[in-house]
Amino acid sequence: MSNMIKAFRSALLSASLAVAVVPAMTEAAAAVEEVNIVDGYAVHGYDVVAYFTEGKPVAGNDRFTAAYDGATYRFTSAAHRDAFVAAPARYAPQYGGFCAFGTAMGRKFDGDPTAWAIVDDKLYLNLNKDVQAKWKTNVPGFLRGAENNWPRIRPLADAQLEAAPPAGVTLGAQ
Repeated sequence: MSNMIKAFRSALLSASLAVAVVPAMTEAAAAVEEVNIVDGYAVHGYDVVAYFTEGKPVAGNDRFTAAYDGATYRFTSAAHRDAFVAAPARYAPQYGGFCAFGTAMGRKFDGDPTAWAIVDDKLYLNLNKDVQAKWKTNVPGFLRGAENNWPRIRPLADAQLEAAPPAGVTLGAQ
């Protein structure tokens, strides 16, 4: 009988561990999908502080990095890294660095670090300059659409969004 109890306890412990590990794995997978990471870095490795201080995209350096929201960001200097660490939400791009226009359309497209804008002291990226031109035709409307959609699409992969958008997703400017 004691062997049977030991086997039962072992099975119960294994099942408990599996139940504890699966949500952790799901959260880790979701975190990757919530921030656009390319070649291991958010914003393709560009320095997000530079958009605000230099008014242009500048590639970061591997010597100056910081982690935020499940992603690694690169910076051109220790000063930029430290500014980011002190206030990451101020500098991190909106919608996890995915395309702001795409978010308004209920999708998660890559954000090109050279197709950017700062609106109301927030950094936005677009898929490319052609898409950015379309986004600029109605920035307030597309931002309302993106703000509506982001909480709904944030934890989902783009393939899921393409196959079946979640309830409440709007398309385009609102």
